[in-house]
This record gives sequence, C-alpha cells and structure tokens, in this order.
Amino acid sequence: MIQLDDIDKQLLKLLGEDSTITVKELAVKVNLSTSPVFERIKKLEAGGYIKKYIALIDAEKLGYGLIVFCNIKLKQHDKSVGTQFVTDIMRLEEVIECYNISGDYDFLLKVYARDMKHYQDFVFNKLGSVQSIGSTHSTFVMCVNKDIHNISL
Repeated sequence: MIQLDDIDKQLLKLLGEDSTITVKELAVKVNLSTSPVFERIKKLEAGGYIKKYIALIDAEKLGYGLIVFCNIKLKQHDKSVGTQFVTDIMRLEEVIECYNISGDYDFLLKVYARDMKHYQDFVFNKLGSVQSIGSTHSTFVMCVNKDIHNISL
C-alpha cells in the first residue's frame, strides 16, 4: 500500500470528476510536469486506488426511467445459499448494483427498469426464479438528487 500525498489525492479527485482529462491537463492543475503525473497515475492504478475508467450512461435517455431499490431477505443464512444468490443476481441485467448489508435485510439491489410493467416482469420472472430469496421489499425512486460517484479526499 502506497502512502498518498496531497498531489495523489488531488489527482484522484480530478480523475473521479472526469476520467477523460488528459495527463497534460492534470499536470497543469497539480503544478507538475506530465512525466511525474503519468508515473503517479500508473502507481495509483497498480496500487488499486483506481479500479477502472468508465462512462456513466444516462439510463433514462436509453428508456430506463425507473430506479428501484430492492431489499432481499434470504430463506436461510449459510455460505452456500449466499454464494448461490450472488451468482444468480450477477446474471440479471436489470440489477446494476448489489450489496450484502446488515439489518433487517440481507442484500440491497439497485435495479433499472423501463417502467412499472418491466419491473413487475423482472420481479415475477427473473427475481422470482432465484431459489434462495425468502422475501423482497421494493422502494421506488421518485427523483435522484445527488449522484456523484466520487469520494471526498
């Protein structure tokens, strides 16, 4: 694990805001030349601080206007049931995030659907086929107020 200094943190923040920024632009913003900035970025990537670079897609523009948080309780709590649940969930394209959580539920899913009918079909025909699920509870998003995908350093 590398020790991050202020410049490393600044680079992470800038890349978290816009991963298409060039090394030259980053160098100007952190007051270094391009070579050390390039080397720092490679070090941050190798150290696992930067997992990958992605494009954030506007799901609504693609017709997926319904966001649902689906809480899941498993039928039983043992390693094989949990492992099988995760394997099954990874195959469902509507599920874009899956978290193992504590509290009243075991997992929290973030699901994108075109509309309520699509979500109903997903629940009955896809989620309903996952044998390890004991119960579900859906919460529908009315408005996204904050969605930054970045960590404050």
